[in-house]
This record gives sequence, structure tokens and C-alpha cells, in this order.
Amino acid sequence: MIRDAAPDDASWIADIWNDVIAHTHITFTTTLKTVPEIEAMIRDRVFLVLPDQGGFATYGAFRRGLGYVATVEHTIFLAKHARGKGQGKRLLSALEGQAGDAGHHVMVAAISSENQEAAAFHKAMGYDTVAEMPEVGRKGGRWLDLILMQKQLGATESASAKSRDSV
Repeated sequence: MIRDAAPDDASWIADIWNDVIAHTHITFTTTLKTVPEIEAMIRDRVFLVLPDQGGFATYGAFRRGLGYVATVEHTIFLAKHARGKGQGKRLLSALEGQAGDAGHHVMVAAISSENQEAAAFHKAMGYDTVAEMPEVGRKGGRWLDLILMQKQLGATESASAKSRDSV
């Protein structure tokens, strides 16, 4: 069962996250996560985990300021043994449900163009590509492109859908 993360999950979460940071270009982050940093995230925000240390998902503010309070950006990573089994879909769906229940309207995925698998996954999960930003990240001596995707959450009908339906 997907469950809320506990502080004693921080070590294995750090292992998964730091492997991605250290060995891939699918995150632009270069600073490894510490166990105390992850413990603080677990205390301060929604943070879900799969059983058997299979992966995690969390979300936080998209941008600062009250105008963005209903928009969040998520992070989701799976351990190698959990990939290709539908676990990512289950985990992201649970995270979206919690975000929607908390009153958030839009969830954003910021994806390295090096991670076309993640872009395809998000498209299958109902996310739309809203921007492609060339060379906005740099890691390992290379410029990296960023794909921004978003999904409207919950049962609230979007303003664009309402205006489309009224035409």
C-alpha cells in the first residue's frame, strides 16, 4: 500500500534520489540530498512512499507568492526494482488525489529533455506539454533543455473548458 513517508524512510529515499542526482541528467540538481533534509521534507509536506522501498513522490510550491498557491510541482522517483510495474502510475495518482483534496488546482512536472520516458509517462497520465525551454539547465558540462508539463486536478472544471463549452 502507498503510505505517508515516515522519518525512518529518509535514508532509503536519499539513496534513490542521490543515485539519480549523481548518475543521470534527468534532474538538473547537483547537490546530493541529506537524510536530515529529507526528514524535514517528510515533516513539512505531503510525501508518499511505495512499499518495499520502491519509490517516493512529493510536491511543493511551484513558485513563491500567493498568486501561485494553488499550483504545485511534484517530484517522483522509483527504485530500479519497481519500474515498469505500474507503480509510478499508482504513486502519482495518489499524490494528485492528495493535492486535489488539499485544494490545489494545477500540478506541474518539470522534466529534463534527457528523460523522454518521463515525458511519455506524464502524457499518459493526462499531463499536457506547456513549454519547452532550451538550455536552461547545466549539468556535467552540458546545457540541458527543460520540458514543462501540467495537469489540472480535481473535479473543478477549468476556465478554458467552461469557455469552450459555452461557445
